[in-house]
Amino acid sequence: MGARVQEFERDFAEYVGSKYAIMVNSGSSANLLAIAALSHKKVNRLLPGQEIIVPAVSWATTYYPLNQYGLTCRFVDVDADSLCMDIQAVANSINENTAAIFAVNLLGQPSNLVELHNLAKSHGIYLIEDNCESFGATISNKQCGTWGVLGTFSTFFSHHISTMEGGLIVTDDDELRDIVVSLRAHGWTRELNEENHVFPKVGKDWDDRFRFVLPGYNVRPLEIEGAVGIEQLKKFPQFLSSRRTNHANFQETFGRFEDIRLQSGPGATSSFGFSILLEGKLRGRRESLLKAFEFAGIESRPIVSGNFARQPVLSKLKAIIPEEMPVADHIHENGLFLGNHHFDLTEEIHYAEQVFEKWREEN
Repeated sequence: MGARVQEFERDFAEYVGSKYAIMVNSGSSANLLAIAALSHKKVNRLLPGQEIIVPAVSWATTYYPLNQYGLTCRFVDVDADSLCMDIQAVANSINENTAAIFAVNLLGQPSNLVELHNLAKSHGIYLIEDNCESFGATISNKQCGTWGVLGTFSTFFSHHISTMEGGLIVTDDDELRDIVVSLRAHGWTRELNEENHVFPKVGKDWDDRFRFVLPGYNVRPLEIEGAVGIEQLKKFPQFLSSRRTNHANFQETFGRFEDIRLQSGPGATSSFGFSILLEGKLRGRRESLLKAFEFAGIESRPIVSGNFARQPVLSKLKAIIPEEMPVADHIHENGLFLGNHHFDLTEEIHYAEQVFEKWREEN
């Protein structure tokens, strides 16, 4: 981790419009350090036992860091169109023990970040963004991942830009930036500036390089990942344009079918993948569709984790789960998505359409 990582961090921060970007070894680690940093603030830190509002549909490592810092996940249902957290459900869940809203921009689709930002501000709580699947998505001409006090990104192999493994945390907050930098490498003061918000340096290199002040981690990226990231970021505008072209093609092609719902919502998507929710007469027939796609050589995935509250690991997490989350359950049982890419997928989308149409006629 050296000059190339630092250059990539500067370039990334400039691209998204944040004051700081800090690179780590994965998007999952980015989520961990975001929660850890808020738990180590000098004032208004997250405290064990407080509640964090989370959407029922997301990746596992949205939730795990909350548990690891003694926080309680308060699950809310999601919107059937955007697949992101339902605004009214969020508003109804805020109480005196709520410390933050952890918004997740799913499969490239922005959450309603304008309303979430206003909700968080009016209640004096944090807004945090898991933007690992949605680099490049915008709402109100502002980059997703930059609406909250901290935002996280992934540069894993299958994501919008790839450093093979990697992730970033962005923030405009000087103290949070310093805490993240310290936590990233053992909780020491080595990479901190002389004047910082964590612990004063004494000006003696021997001491300042080996002073441990926070219970940190080793989630540093590699210099080669930073170098790859620099070049990937230069290509990203074209990557994003291609993904959006593919997305529009898929929406138009599959939009003609009845009894399916495609993802849509506020802002501009960066289209991580193409989601399909089976409805009407196709409801309950996902297993048959998966077999048809598999037989045709078309890979598919669950919509992220489905309803994460139904995953067995919940028995090991502290969580508050509503009695009913009908949309998340519907996604769990009737949802799937196909991957997007920055290559032209016209032929692949047409092939998937043919396979789907034949299956639909037979069902």
